[in-house]
Amino acid sequence: MSRPERPKQFLPLTAEATMLQLTAGRAQGEAFAAPIVVANAAHADQVETQLATAGAQAQAVILEPMGRNTAPAIALAALSAPGDSALLVMPSDHVIADVDAFHAAIHAALPLVEDGWLVTFGITPDAPETGYGYIKVGDEIAPGVHRVARFVEKPQREVAAAMVASGDHAWNGGIFLFRADAFVTALRTFCPDMVDAVERSLTHARRDGVRVFPDADAFAASPSDSIDYAVMEKADRVAVVPVTMGWSDVGSWDALHAISDRDDGGNVTHGEVVMLDSRNCLARSDGIKVAMVGVDDLIVVASGNDVLILPRGRSQDVKLLLDAMKNG
Repeated sequence: MSRPERPKQFLPLTAEATMLQLTAGRAQGEAFAAPIVVANAAHADQVETQLATAGAQAQAVILEPMGRNTAPAIALAALSAPGDSALLVMPSDHVIADVDAFHAAIHAALPLVEDGWLVTFGITPDAPETGYGYIKVGDEIAPGVHRVARFVEKPQREVAAAMVASGDHAWNGGIFLFRADAFVTALRTFCPDMVDAVERSLTHARRDGVRVFPDADAFAASPSDSIDYAVMEKADRVAVVPVTMGWSDVGSWDALHAISDRDDGGNVTHGEVVMLDSRNCLARSDGIKVAMVGVDDLIVVASGNDVLILPRGRSQDVKLLLDAMKNG
């Protein structure tokens, strides 16, 4: 259901609202300024329409001419924000069930942010996931805030199990908080070519209302790198706030089943679905009617002319299936 023209952040997967709308809702209120959205230029209309429907007005929608990974994308926002502002960086395709816990973590981090620290939020792990990076939590430097001891790449299962068992590692959820000028200064130190390219792209940008179109040639000259590689793993004053807030990146249909409200039979349904004598299934349709009788632990997704059927527990194999279909 997640396609290049309408990726998952524009889909209502976990609620009536889309994931983008839910993300915007987590940063509304007196403590937050209007958001800066960095997005694919092809998604401009969807971004503005969905934010308007959710009652959120962006101060800027910066439309990348091409993807250059997260560090240049965040640099676009940091260079467009007041330098002394605290910039909360959030992916728009994640779920946070406990927004109060998230806000409490932000509040705990702000004093260090004002002092120039770069802060990330460490998700309390509940399983030895191999698809996430990890953060080793170091010494406490303020109430609820710790120095980052090290970042760990996506580990093998045995290593992940040991880190979870140790109790001093958190998942790297890709959520950050820092002063805009502190991030730009760190990026200028460790990747000056990136800052130069992004600055040039904004200097020569075309603007239309809140929409900002960075210059394509200048932006293309930026190195493509993640914020973790470009800055967080190199900077000295990097802190982490461990937090349990019901976070999920909803990276698979199994993950969606796990975080969704289920009926008495453990089933999750959406759209035109009829289910009898079935347990622990996820069934979803955006059009055709789906009927299921006497089955357990199945995932069934109908989108347009496409139907996906697979056992629960194997939804990561969708990537292999897509590769096979492309090559078939």
